[in-house]
Amino acid sequence: MTVRPIVITGEPVLHRSAALVTEFDDDLRTLVEDMYETNVAANGVGLAAPQVGVGLRVFVWKMANEDGVPEQGHVINPTVTTSKIPQERPNPDEETEGCLSVPGEAFPLKRAERAHVVGLDLDGNRLEFDATGWFARCMQHEYDHLNGTLYVDRLDERQSKKARKAVKRNGWGKPGSSWHPGVDRDPFGHDEEPSDEHADELIG
Repeated sequence: MTVRPIVITGEPVLHRSAALVTEFDDDLRTLVEDMYETNVAANGVGLAAPQVGVGLRVFVWKMANEDGVPEQGHVINPTVTTSKIPQERPNPDEETEGCLSVPGEAFPLKRAERAHVVGLDLDGNRLEFDATGWFARCMQHEYDHLNGTLYVDRLDERQSKKARKAVKRNGWGKPGSSWHPGVDRDPFGHDEEPSDEHADELIG
């Protein structure tokens, strides 16, 4: 298994819909194994194939949950449907997200409380499960990646303005930016002294 570089917002593969997987072969298995390794090295809870520069409809997760779903898993060619997203403003103390492709930044975002996931595993077998709470948030976040949407694209006007400033400040928003988990400094500070700063953020 190989830890792959993670591309940063502005890379075209992040901003277009990913293609359906049609070949369930050794290359796909290697991709998923590398994504597992990369996600762990990045201290993420989820990772989509476009984030490692591959425009295929695949994502992985590693996240404890109360839904009876394995803590680590993958889904190929998924469909994710959700309950209604509440209209009120997100609570910044409880509903803040981060993203490995917008490294080091975090913004509050309202998400649906429940998600229903249908897709395939590496052998082409059907997967189907329900997710709630933070696990549902993770499923929505990763599914968005497969449709060319980053979580910062969903922010309200105030938070979106902050996100745009962060992108400009970091020199992102154009092709060519990436970071390499295990090689570069962890942008969310996991490799520094223990801190609660990102304890309640989903990073995927």
